Amino acid sequence: MDLDSSDEEIYLLARLLEIEHRKRKRKRKQIWVKHIWKNRLIHGEFHTIFEELKRDSLKFYEYYRMEYWQFLKLTDLLRVHITKKTTNYRCTITAEERLTVTLRFLITGCSFKNLSFNFRMGISTVHSIIHETIRVICDVLMPIVMQMPDEEMWEKVSRDFFNIWNFPNCLGAIDGKHVNIQAPDNSGSLYYNYKNFFSTVLLAVVDAKYSFLIVDVGSYGKNSDGGILQNSKFWKKLNTNKLKLPPNKPLPSTTESLPHVFIGDEAFPLSNNILRPYPREQARTELSKKVFNLRLSRARKVVECAFGMLTQRFEIYQKRMKIQPKYCDLIILATTCLHNFLIENRTPGQENEFHSNINLLTAITDNNNENSSNSDAVLTTRNKFKDYFSSSGALDWQDQVATRVS
Repeated sequence: MDLDSSDEEIYLLARLLEIEHRKRKRKRKQIWVKHIWKNRLIHGEFHTIFEELKRDSLKFYEYYRMEYWQFLKLTDLLRVHITKKTTNYRCTITAEERLTVTLRFLITGCSFKNLSFNFRMGISTVHSIIHETIRVICDVLMPIVMQMPDEEMWEKVSRDFFNIWNFPNCLGAIDGKHVNIQAPDNSGSLYYNYKNFFSTVLLAVVDAKYSFLIVDVGSYGKNSDGGILQNSKFWKKLNTNKLKLPPNKPLPSTTESLPHVFIGDEAFPLSNNILRPYPREQARTELSKKVFNLRLSRARKVVECAFGMLTQRFEIYQKRMKIQPKYCDLIILATTCLHNFLIENRTPGQENEFHSNINLLTAITDNNNENSSNSDAVLTTRNKFKDYFSSSGALDWQDQVATRVS
Protein backbone atom coordinates (compact mmCIF):
# COMPACT_ATOMS: atom_id res chain seq x y z
CA MET A 1 0.00 0.00 0.00
CA ASP A 2 2.89 2.34 0.76
CA LEU A 3 4.33 1.56 -2.67
CA ASP A 4 1.09 2.45 -4.49
CA SER A 5 0.85 5.74 -2.61
CA SER A 6 4.44 6.57 -3.52
CA ASP A 7 3.85 5.81 -7.20
CA GLU A 8 0.80 8.04 -7.19
CA GLU A 9 2.74 10.92 -5.68
CA ILE A 10 5.50 10.51 -8.27
CA TYR A 11 2.95 10.47 -11.09
CA LEU A 12 1.24 13.64 -9.79
CA LEU A 13 4.60 15.38 -9.41
CA ALA A 14 5.55 14.47 -12.97
CA ARG A 15 2.26 15.82 -14.28
CA LEU A 16 2.72 19.08 -12.40
CA LEU A 17 6.24 19.48 -13.81
CA GLU A 18 4.95 18.80 -17.31
CA ILE A 19 2.18 21.41 -16.96
CA GLU A 20 4.63 23.97 -15.57
CA HIS A 21 7.00 23.31 -18.46
CA ARG A 22 4.24 23.88 -20.98
CA LYS A 23 3.31 27.16 -19.32
CA ARG A 24 6.88 28.41 -19.44
CA LYS A 25 7.51 27.26 -22.97
CA ARG A 26 7.03 30.19 -25.30
CA LYS A 27 5.60 29.80 -28.73
CA ARG A 28 8.20 30.87 -31.20
CA LYS A 29 7.25 33.57 -33.69
CA GLN A 30 6.81 32.12 -37.11
CA ILE A 31 7.80 35.45 -38.67
CA TRP A 32 9.79 38.32 -37.17
CA VAL A 33 8.05 41.06 -39.17
CA LYS A 34 5.02 40.73 -41.43
CA HIS A 35 5.89 40.91 -45.10
CA ILE A 36 3.84 44.07 -45.70
CA TRP A 37 5.82 45.94 -43.02
CA LYS A 38 9.15 44.86 -44.54
CA ASN A 39 8.49 47.24 -47.43
CA ARG A 40 8.35 50.31 -45.16
CA LEU A 41 11.51 51.80 -46.64
CA ILE A 42 10.08 51.42 -50.16
CA HIS A 43 6.33 51.95 -49.89
CA GLY A 44 5.89 53.66 -46.51
CA GLU A 45 4.25 57.10 -46.70
CA PHE A 46 7.20 58.90 -45.13
CA HIS A 47 9.75 57.39 -47.51
CA THR A 48 7.66 57.97 -50.64
CA ILE A 49 6.61 61.57 -50.04
CA PHE A 50 9.02 63.36 -47.69
CA GLU A 51 11.73 64.14 -50.26
CA GLU A 52 9.15 65.45 -52.72
CA LEU A 53 7.49 67.63 -50.10
CA LYS A 54 10.83 69.23 -49.22
CA ARG A 55 10.94 70.64 -52.75
CA ASP A 56 7.43 72.11 -52.57
CA SER A 57 7.03 74.46 -49.61
CA LEU A 58 3.27 74.89 -50.08
CA LYS A 59 2.57 71.14 -50.14
CA PHE A 60 4.92 70.62 -47.20
CA TYR A 61 2.90 73.13 -45.17
CA GLU A 62 -0.38 71.47 -46.16
CA TYR A 63 0.94 68.09 -45.04
CA TYR A 64 2.72 69.09 -41.82
CA ARG A 65 0.86 72.34 -40.98
CA MET A 66 4.27 73.95 -40.54
CA GLU A 67 7.14 75.04 -42.74
CA TYR A 68 10.15 72.84 -43.43
CA TRP A 69 12.55 74.88 -41.32
CA GLN A 70 10.09 74.73 -38.41
CA PHE A 71 9.90 70.95 -38.77
CA LEU A 72 13.70 70.70 -38.70
CA LYS A 73 13.93 72.89 -35.61
CA LEU A 74 11.27 70.85 -33.83
CA THR A 75 12.98 67.59 -34.77
CA ASP A 76 16.32 68.83 -33.44
CA LEU A 77 14.70 69.66 -30.09
CA LEU A 78 13.15 66.19 -29.78
CA ARG A 79 15.78 64.04 -31.52
CA VAL A 80 17.81 62.99 -28.50
CA HIS A 81 14.65 61.87 -26.68
CA ILE A 82 12.96 59.89 -29.47
CA THR A 83 15.88 58.37 -31.37
CA LYS A 84 16.40 54.63 -30.81
CA LYS A 85 19.55 52.59 -31.14
CA THR A 86 20.11 50.62 -34.35
CA THR A 87 20.81 46.90 -33.76
CA ASN A 88 22.07 43.99 -35.83
CA TYR A 89 18.49 42.74 -36.20
CA ARG A 90 16.79 45.83 -37.65
CA CYS A 91 17.27 49.48 -38.57
CA THR A 92 15.75 51.98 -36.20
CA ILE A 93 12.89 54.29 -37.20
CA THR A 94 14.36 57.77 -37.52
CA ALA A 95 13.34 60.75 -35.41
CA GLU A 96 11.93 62.47 -38.52
CA GLU A 97 9.67 59.51 -39.28
CA ARG A 98 8.54 59.16 -35.66
CA LEU A 99 7.63 62.83 -35.50
CA THR A 100 5.83 62.58 -38.85
CA VAL A 101 3.67 59.68 -37.65
CA THR A 102 2.75 61.64 -34.52
CA LEU A 103 2.00 64.88 -36.36
CA ARG A 104 -0.19 63.07 -38.90
CA PHE A 105 -2.12 61.53 -36.01
CA LEU A 106 -2.73 64.98 -34.52
CA ILE A 107 -3.33 66.72 -37.85
CA THR A 108 -5.75 64.18 -39.35
CA GLY A 109 -7.16 62.36 -36.34
CA CYS A 110 -6.59 59.05 -38.19
CA SER A 111 -6.88 55.79 -36.29
CA PHE A 112 -3.79 53.79 -35.39
CA LYS A 113 -4.85 51.14 -37.90
CA ASN A 114 -4.98 53.62 -40.79
CA LEU A 115 -1.59 55.06 -39.85
CA SER A 116 -0.24 51.53 -39.61
CA PHE A 117 -1.12 50.81 -43.23
CA ASN A 118 -0.05 54.24 -44.46
CA PHE A 119 3.41 54.10 -42.89
CA ARG A 120 3.86 50.31 -43.20
CA MET A 121 4.31 49.74 -39.46
CA GLY A 122 2.68 47.41 -36.97
CA ILE A 123 -0.20 48.84 -34.97
CA SER A 124 1.67 48.32 -31.71
CA THR A 125 4.66 50.20 -33.18
CA VAL A 126 2.46 53.13 -34.22
CA HIS A 127 0.82 53.12 -30.79
CA SER A 128 4.11 53.24 -28.90
CA ILE A 129 5.62 55.88 -31.22
CA ILE A 130 2.67 58.25 -30.83
CA HIS A 131 2.34 57.91 -27.07
CA GLU A 132 6.07 58.27 -26.50
CA THR A 133 6.50 61.24 -28.85
CA ILE A 134 3.49 63.10 -27.44
CA ARG A 135 4.87 62.71 -23.93
CA VAL A 136 8.29 63.95 -25.08
CA ILE A 137 6.70 66.97 -26.80
CA CYS A 138 5.08 67.93 -23.48
CA ASP A 139 8.25 67.38 -21.45
CA VAL A 140 10.58 69.19 -23.85
CA LEU A 141 8.47 72.04 -25.24
CA MET A 142 6.51 73.10 -22.17
CA PRO A 143 9.53 74.55 -20.29
CA ILE A 144 10.47 76.41 -23.50
CA VAL A 145 7.17 77.76 -24.86
CA MET A 146 4.83 77.69 -21.86
CA GLN A 147 6.86 78.44 -18.77
CA MET A 148 5.07 79.96 -15.79
CA PRO A 149 5.01 83.75 -16.34
CA ASP A 150 6.91 86.02 -13.96
CA GLU A 151 6.30 89.72 -13.34
CA GLU A 152 8.42 90.79 -16.30
CA MET A 153 6.52 88.50 -18.66
CA TRP A 154 3.16 89.70 -17.33
CA GLU A 155 4.25 93.27 -18.00
CA LYS A 156 5.06 92.37 -21.61
CA VAL A 157 1.66 90.72 -22.05
CA SER A 158 -0.01 93.84 -20.65
CA ARG A 159 1.87 96.08 -23.10
CA ASP A 160 0.89 93.84 -26.02
CA PHE A 161 -2.81 93.96 -25.11
CA PHE A 162 -2.67 97.74 -24.97
CA ASN A 163 -0.67 98.18 -28.19
CA ILE A 164 -2.62 95.64 -30.25
CA TRP A 165 -6.12 95.61 -28.72
CA ASN A 166 -6.24 98.97 -26.89
CA PHE A 167 -7.01 97.29 -23.57
CA PRO A 168 -4.67 98.44 -20.76
CA ASN A 169 -3.72 96.50 -17.62
CA CYS A 170 -4.82 93.22 -19.27
CA LEU A 171 -2.85 90.04 -18.55
CA GLY A 172 -4.78 87.60 -20.72
CA ALA A 173 -8.10 86.40 -22.04
CA ILE A 174 -9.59 83.34 -20.36
CA ASP A 175 -12.07 80.79 -21.71
CA GLY A 176 -12.84 77.08 -21.80
CA LYS A 177 -13.11 74.61 -24.68
CA HIS A 178 -14.99 71.30 -24.60
CA VAL A 179 -12.99 68.56 -26.33
CA ASN A 180 -15.16 65.77 -27.73
CA ILE A 181 -14.22 62.34 -26.34
CA GLN A 182 -15.67 58.86 -26.30
CA ALA A 183 -17.61 58.19 -23.11
CA PRO A 184 -15.15 56.67 -20.61
CA ASP A 185 -16.11 53.37 -18.99
CA ASN A 186 -18.13 53.61 -15.79
CA SER A 187 -18.09 57.43 -15.85
CA GLY A 188 -21.84 57.98 -15.81
CA SER A 189 -22.68 61.58 -16.66
CA LEU A 190 -19.44 63.13 -15.35
CA TYR A 191 -18.18 63.95 -18.85
CA TYR A 192 -21.58 64.75 -20.40
CA ASN A 193 -21.85 68.47 -21.10
CA TYR A 194 -24.64 70.94 -21.82
CA LYS A 195 -23.93 70.61 -25.57
CA ASN A 196 -25.08 66.99 -25.39
CA PHE A 197 -21.79 65.17 -25.94
CA PHE A 198 -19.06 63.74 -23.73
CA SER A 199 -16.08 66.00 -23.24
CA THR A 200 -13.06 66.93 -21.23
CA VAL A 201 -12.36 70.64 -20.79
CA LEU A 202 -9.38 72.77 -21.76
CA LEU A 203 -9.32 75.97 -19.67
CA ALA A 204 -6.80 78.45 -21.05
CA VAL A 205 -5.37 81.92 -20.58
CA VAL A 206 -4.18 83.40 -23.89
CA ASP A 207 -1.98 86.43 -24.53
CA ALA A 208 -2.48 89.19 -27.11
CA LYS A 209 -0.67 87.21 -29.83
CA TYR A 210 -2.72 84.00 -29.51
CA SER A 211 -0.18 82.05 -27.43
CA PHE A 212 -1.33 79.93 -24.50
CA LEU A 213 0.04 81.28 -21.23
CA ILE A 214 -1.66 78.88 -18.81
CA VAL A 215 -3.66 75.72 -19.54
CA ASP A 216 -5.67 73.51 -17.22
CA VAL A 217 -6.91 70.21 -18.72
CA GLY A 218 -8.86 67.22 -17.55
CA SER A 219 -11.95 68.74 -15.95
CA TYR A 220 -15.26 66.94 -16.34
CA GLY A 221 -17.45 68.10 -19.21
CA LYS A 222 -20.49 68.52 -16.95
CA ASN A 223 -18.86 71.44 -15.10
CA SER A 224 -19.34 75.07 -16.16
CA ASP A 225 -16.42 77.32 -17.11
CA GLY A 226 -16.84 79.24 -13.86
CA GLY A 227 -16.89 76.04 -11.81
CA ILE A 228 -13.83 74.71 -13.60
CA LEU A 229 -12.01 77.99 -12.99
CA GLN A 230 -12.76 77.95 -9.26
CA ASN A 231 -11.39 74.41 -8.96
CA SER A 232 -8.26 75.08 -11.00
CA LYS A 233 -4.71 75.63 -9.81
CA PHE A 234 -4.75 78.98 -11.63
CA TRP A 235 -7.62 80.25 -9.46
CA LYS A 236 -5.98 79.07 -6.27
CA LYS A 237 -2.70 80.78 -7.15
CA LEU A 238 -4.55 83.93 -8.20
CA ASN A 239 -6.35 84.15 -4.86
CA THR A 240 -3.19 83.46 -2.86
CA ASN A 241 -1.07 85.99 -4.78
CA LYS A 242 1.29 83.34 -6.14
CA LEU A 243 1.06 84.31 -9.82
CA LYS A 244 3.64 87.10 -9.46
CA LEU A 245 1.28 89.66 -10.98
CA PRO A 246 2.57 93.22 -11.52
CA PRO A 247 1.56 95.85 -8.95
CA ASN A 248 -1.47 98.05 -9.52
CA LYS A 249 -0.96 100.64 -12.23
CA PRO A 250 -2.94 103.70 -13.43
CA LEU A 251 -4.67 103.44 -16.79
CA PRO A 252 -3.12 105.73 -19.46
CA SER A 253 -3.84 109.43 -18.88
CA THR A 254 -5.27 108.69 -15.42
CA THR A 255 -3.85 108.89 -11.90
CA GLU A 256 -5.72 106.25 -9.90
CA SER A 257 -4.00 102.86 -9.72
CA LEU A 258 -6.06 99.87 -10.79
CA PRO A 259 -5.26 96.14 -10.64
CA HIS A 260 -4.13 94.13 -13.65
CA VAL A 261 -6.95 91.93 -14.88
CA PHE A 262 -7.87 88.87 -16.90
CA ILE A 263 -10.88 89.20 -19.18
CA GLY A 264 -13.58 86.59 -19.73
CA ASP A 265 -17.16 86.17 -20.83
CA GLU A 266 -20.32 85.99 -18.71
CA ALA A 267 -19.52 82.43 -17.57
CA PHE A 268 -16.74 83.68 -15.31
CA PRO A 269 -17.16 85.48 -11.98
CA LEU A 270 -16.45 89.16 -11.59
CA SER A 271 -13.54 89.57 -9.18
CA ASN A 272 -10.68 91.90 -8.36
CA ASN A 273 -8.54 90.43 -11.15
CA ILE A 274 -11.21 89.17 -13.57
CA LEU A 275 -13.44 91.41 -15.66
CA ARG A 276 -16.63 90.24 -17.37
CA PRO A 277 -19.18 92.17 -19.46
CA TYR A 278 -22.08 94.13 -18.02
CA PRO A 279 -25.46 92.36 -18.17
CA ARG A 280 -27.28 92.87 -21.45
CA GLU A 281 -30.16 94.82 -19.92
CA GLN A 282 -27.77 97.36 -18.40
CA ALA A 283 -25.80 97.70 -21.65
CA ARG A 284 -28.95 98.37 -23.66
CA THR A 285 -29.82 101.45 -21.63
CA GLU A 286 -26.33 102.94 -21.17
CA LEU A 287 -23.97 103.52 -24.08
CA SER A 288 -20.82 103.59 -21.94
CA LYS A 289 -21.55 100.06 -20.69
CA LYS A 290 -22.21 98.87 -24.23
CA VAL A 291 -18.88 100.39 -25.29
CA PHE A 292 -17.15 98.61 -22.39
CA ASN A 293 -18.68 95.30 -23.47
CA LEU A 294 -17.56 95.92 -27.05
CA ARG A 295 -13.98 96.73 -26.05
CA LEU A 296 -13.79 93.76 -23.68
CA SER A 297 -15.27 91.38 -26.26
CA ARG A 298 -12.87 92.65 -28.92
CA ALA A 299 -9.84 91.93 -26.74
CA ARG A 300 -11.28 88.66 -25.42
CA LYS A 301 -11.64 87.31 -28.97
CA VAL A 302 -7.97 86.30 -28.91
CA VAL A 303 -8.74 83.23 -26.80
CA GLU A 304 -11.51 82.13 -29.17
CA CYS A 305 -9.20 82.69 -32.13
CA ALA A 306 -6.50 80.62 -30.41
CA PHE A 307 -8.97 77.74 -29.96
CA GLY A 308 -9.98 78.13 -33.61
CA MET A 309 -6.38 78.02 -34.80
CA LEU A 310 -5.76 74.96 -32.62
CA THR A 311 -8.79 73.16 -34.08
CA GLN A 312 -7.97 74.14 -37.64
CA ARG A 313 -4.35 73.00 -37.42
CA PHE A 314 -4.99 69.78 -35.48
CA GLU A 315 -8.10 68.14 -36.89
CA ILE A 316 -8.12 65.56 -34.11
CA TYR A 317 -10.20 68.21 -32.28
CA GLN A 318 -12.83 67.99 -35.02
CA LYS A 319 -13.47 64.32 -34.28
CA ARG A 320 -14.37 62.29 -31.24
CA MET A 321 -11.20 61.17 -29.45
CA LYS A 322 -11.53 57.44 -28.86
CA ILE A 323 -8.83 57.46 -26.21
CA GLN A 324 -8.77 57.24 -22.43
CA PRO A 325 -9.11 60.66 -20.73
CA LYS A 326 -5.56 60.57 -19.31
CA TYR A 327 -4.16 60.24 -22.85
CA CYS A 328 -6.55 62.94 -24.10
CA ASP A 329 -5.03 65.31 -21.54
CA LEU A 330 -1.54 64.61 -22.91
CA ILE A 331 -2.74 65.20 -26.47
CA ILE A 332 -4.27 68.54 -25.47
CA LEU A 333 -1.08 69.62 -23.69
CA ALA A 334 1.08 68.52 -26.63
CA THR A 335 -1.02 70.41 -29.20
CA THR A 336 -1.03 73.61 -27.13
CA CYS A 337 2.76 73.36 -26.83
CA LEU A 338 3.09 72.81 -30.60
CA HIS A 339 0.75 75.76 -31.18
CA ASN A 340 2.95 78.03 -29.05
CA PHE A 341 6.09 76.70 -30.72
CA LEU A 342 4.74 77.61 -34.16
CA ILE A 343 3.52 81.01 -32.95
CA GLU A 344 6.96 81.83 -31.54
CA ASN A 345 8.71 80.57 -34.68
CA ARG A 346 6.60 82.22 -37.34
CA THR A 347 8.07 83.56 -40.54
CA PRO A 348 8.79 87.31 -40.15
CA GLY A 349 5.82 89.33 -41.34
CA GLN A 350 3.17 86.91 -40.09
CA GLU A 351 2.79 88.54 -36.66
CA ASN A 352 -0.23 90.60 -37.70
CA GLU A 353 -1.77 87.90 -39.90
CA PHE A 354 -4.77 87.39 -37.65
CA HIS A 355 -5.09 90.78 -35.95
CA SER A 356 -7.12 92.34 -38.75
CA ASN A 357 -9.51 89.40 -39.01
CA ILE A 358 -11.42 90.11 -35.79
CA ASN A 359 -14.74 91.66 -36.67
CA LEU A 360 -15.49 94.87 -34.81
CA LEU A 361 -19.21 94.07 -34.91
CA THR A 362 -18.88 91.63 -32.05
CA ALA A 363 -22.16 90.38 -30.69
CA ILE A 364 -22.33 91.47 -27.07
CA THR A 365 -24.09 88.62 -25.35
CA ASP A 366 -24.41 88.21 -21.64
CA ASN A 367 -26.51 86.77 -18.88
CA ASN A 368 -29.06 89.23 -17.57
CA ASN A 369 -28.19 88.39 -13.98
CA GLU A 370 -25.28 89.95 -12.14
CA ASN A 371 -23.83 88.23 -9.11
CA SER A 372 -25.12 90.21 -6.14
CA SER A 373 -22.20 89.10 -3.97
CA ASN A 374 -19.68 91.24 -5.89
CA SER A 375 -18.07 93.75 -3.58
CA ASP A 376 -18.24 97.47 -4.20
CA ALA A 377 -14.47 97.53 -4.84
CA VAL A 378 -14.79 94.95 -7.63
CA LEU A 379 -17.69 96.79 -9.23
CA THR A 380 -15.77 100.05 -8.92
CA THR A 381 -12.81 98.55 -10.79
CA ARG A 382 -15.02 97.62 -13.73
CA ASN A 383 -16.68 101.03 -13.66
CA LYS A 384 -13.26 102.71 -13.81
CA PHE A 385 -12.41 100.73 -16.95
CA LYS A 386 -15.82 101.67 -18.39
CA ASP A 387 -15.22 105.39 -17.73
CA TYR A 388 -11.72 105.16 -19.28
CA PHE A 389 -13.05 103.58 -22.51
CA SER A 390 -15.58 106.41 -22.86
CA SER A 391 -13.12 109.24 -22.15
CA SER A 392 -9.35 109.33 -22.61
CA GLY A 393 -9.22 105.74 -23.89
CA ALA A 394 -11.99 106.12 -26.46
CA LEU A 395 -11.46 104.99 -30.06
CA ASP A 396 -12.87 106.85 -33.05
CA TRP A 397 -15.09 104.03 -34.27
CA GLN A 398 -16.42 102.60 -30.99
CA ASP A 399 -19.61 104.65 -30.51
CA GLN A 400 -20.75 104.06 -34.06
CA VAL A 401 -20.11 100.32 -33.83
CA ALA A 402 -21.67 100.03 -30.36
CA THR A 403 -24.90 101.64 -31.52
CA ARG A 404 -25.14 99.14 -34.40
CA VAL A 405 -24.86 96.15 -32.06
CA SER A 406 -28.18 95.06 -30.62
